[in-house]
Formats: sequence, C-alpha cells, structure tokens
Amino acid sequence: MISLLDAESRWSEVIEQNHFPDGTLHINMPPNYFDYDTIVWNYENDAELFTLICVKGHFEDLPVTLDMPYIPHARMDRVQKLEDVFTLKYFCKVINDLHFDKVIVQDAHSNVSLALLDRVMDLDPIGEIKETIDRVSYYEKEEPILFFPDEGAMKRYSNDLNLPYAFGIKKRDWSTGKILGLQLMNGELVKDKTVLIVDDICSRGGTFYHAANALKEAGAKNIYLYITHAEHTMVEGNMYNQDVVKKIFTTDSIFKPEWDIRRKVEIVR
Repeated sequence: MISLLDAESRWSEVIEQNHFPDGTLHINMPPNYFDYDTIVWNYENDAELFTLICVKGHFEDLPVTLDMPYIPHARMDRVQKLEDVFTLKYFCKVINDLHFDKVIVQDAHSNVSLALLDRVMDLDPIGEIKETIDRVSYYEKEEPILFFPDEGAMKRYSNDLNLPYAFGIKKRDWSTGKILGLQLMNGELVKDKTVLIVDDICSRGGTFYHAANALKEAGAKNIYLYITHAEHTMVEGNMYNQDVVKKIFTTDSIFKPEWDIRRKVEIVR
C-alpha cells in the first residue's frame, strides 16, 4: 500500500490505484497532493514499485521523503554463485535514482541494505519492544526474561533493553539453509520464567519454533515473541499454528490483521 503523509500533522491519504481494461495502471493523486511531504510504502508486492516511481515523478522537484519501514529484497543481501541475481542491489539503485530527500526504514534486516541506500535513516524498534515488554508484564504479572535467537539479535537489541537475557546458537544444514535446532546459552535463566523472544523478521517462523521448543525444554513457563516485520507466510508455519508461543507481537510494517485467523497477533506501534 502506498499513501501520502503530512509529517507535521500526521494526516495521511491512501493513493487510489485502478487499472485500465488492458491491465495498465491508473493512479489518482489527491488534488492537494503537494501539501504532503512524505510517501509511505507499506510493502505488499514488487508491482507497487512502479506505482512509487510514478508517484515520485508526479511530485517533480518538490522535496519528498520516502517512509519504507520494511526493505523489500533485504534477505537477498549477498550472492553465493554466478547465477544468483543480487536483487537488493538493483532494488536500492531504483530507489536511489528517484532522489528522495530522505529514506526512512525501520530495523533494517541487513547492514548491506543501509550501505546500498542513499540518505537512509534506520529507526530502531526499541520503543515497540519496550511496549511489548510492558504488555507481557501486564499479562503475566512479571517482567519477562529476554531471548535472542542468535548473536546478531543479541548485539542489536540487548544493550538498550536492560533486562536479563539468554541467547541461541543455530544449528543449520548449510547445504540447504534449513535450521535443524538451537543451542541455548544462559539457558538456566529461563527456568520457571516468562520469556520474550526478540528478533527483526519472520517468514514461516522456523527459527522461533526451534527456539520456543528449546526454551520449553529448559523449563520456560510462558513464551511470547516480538518481531518487527512479520511476513504473511508466518501463519503457514508450525510456530504460528502450534501452541509453543502464546502470543506474537509485531508492527504493521507488512503484517495485516486479517491474516491472523487464530487471533494470536497483537500490533504494536
């Protein structure tokens, strides 16, 4: 979804997108579009990139910011063989060629994304995580122990949260990329405790499924999950459909409430 935002008043308006009979795009800008200073892109699919190109072009030389909380193609941040196409590189090139005054993202999955984007500002999700901690503390009447599924998440978040934490080391089949299990570090902290798993992104949730099972085996009482970006495929995985995780918290960067058929997700802003 692409919308316009007045950053000062926080008033926003969704850009109307229709199609001609031949399938080509018909975009209707609001008559006062020049009063807005920010284009907000809550990613749904790559076809929206053409809409973004057209909308930015319509602003001509007016100063415009792009607010893009989730960076598409951020997972494709490296190539391992000649046949792999470095899609993140070319996506970022398109964004850079649009010459936004500023590009705002949230909790970028990879530093490669930040290196490839011009004039980028990466917003950390600490406020959203602290709100999640408050909600979990209210539900369980105790502050949770934090758990980070890998050392990268631990280094990214632990210093700003100031709570006891454990972390994991993934066991992976490097030939397929599949996660086979997870080893707990500081696992003794979670026994008989409420645990909040914290990370940046979830597709099918395999990492968190293994993490939750390892935490249960270590004696954790109740397990919650915070991820900044939840893809629609999350609801197809074991982590969502089994009861290893009590509740999932995420932002509205890409997740839509209508996907939550089990009423297991809470949106934090």
